[in-house]
Amino acid sequence: MVAEQRPYRPVSQARAISGHTALLGVLGDPVRHSLSPAMHNAALAELGLDWIYLALPAAPAELPGVVRALEAMGCRGLNVTIPHKQAVAALCRERTPLAERIGAVNTLVPLAEGGWLGTNTDVEGFCAPLRRGGATWGGKQAVVLGCGGSARAVVAGLVELGFGSIQLAGRRSEALQAFLQDCQAWAPQLQALSWASDSPELAQALAAADLVVNTTPVGMASASQPDAALACPLAEAELAALQPGCCVYDIIYTPRPTALLKRASALGCRSLDGLEMLVEQGAATLRLWSGRNDVPVEVMRAAAEAALAA
Repeated sequence: MVAEQRPYRPVSQARAISGHTALLGVLGDPVRHSLSPAMHNAALAELGLDWIYLALPAAPAELPGVVRALEAMGCRGLNVTIPHKQAVAALCRERTPLAERIGAVNTLVPLAEGGWLGTNTDVEGFCAPLRRGGATWGGKQAVVLGCGGSARAVVAGLVELGFGSIQLAGRRSEALQAFLQDCQAWAPQLQALSWASDSPELAQALAAADLVVNTTPVGMASASQPDAALACPLAEAELAALQPGCCVYDIIYTPRPTALLKRASALGCRSLDGLEMLVEQGAATLRLWSGRNDVPVEVMRAAAEAALAA
């Protein structure tokens, strides 16, 4: 007799919160759009852990106080998203070698002696879909849009995958040069790329790229700014430079697909969104917090997809 498969149920219907329930969460600004609560709470229920995961809005000026308060409350772990991945690194008592190298933290783990250990699971999450099917990227060319905290993890992933050329496009010259100074020691194939209006440099780089990765928040939808989903980080001339067969990877997952991926697909490009990156980095994070290797990745993926479709 085949067991009946039950449909995915929101966690609020699956378990109760008690006075002993421990807290996990994601810090960001904005953060209400995050799928992390849905996928983590589904996994926690599957694992039988009396923990709850919440979206925790925190403005940049409030971040130090929020991180200290959550430590004092006995929070079991935190994820960190835009725009706090670099700022939170300075609030950690310790950082892993990877987080130290790239200067960006997306995961906080409480230390037994107090304070937080900062690490980064975005690199693992970013690389996972690019490795599927035995794909190899050695010696190929990549263009990365944006030079914030997420871009640091992406560049680290591209180095790990063996890309021969990585061009980083940024609109703010000072931020772009600071990024290169921080990262070029471990990413010697990294080059700065001016991203000025009507500049031919980016279009030329896009035309030669095997992979284009958007790390900017342009095109991300939120409840307070629903029209933001209509935006595309690339101008018409830049989009036109994309070659069929190029892979365009947008680490945004709301909406799905983003305006960038819609336009790229219409040009014959392959597309990847940030949902699988979110799931894989989330699974890696939950292994760190729980100390368990049986994290239910499929449950997390199904919960994220269900929340996104709701």
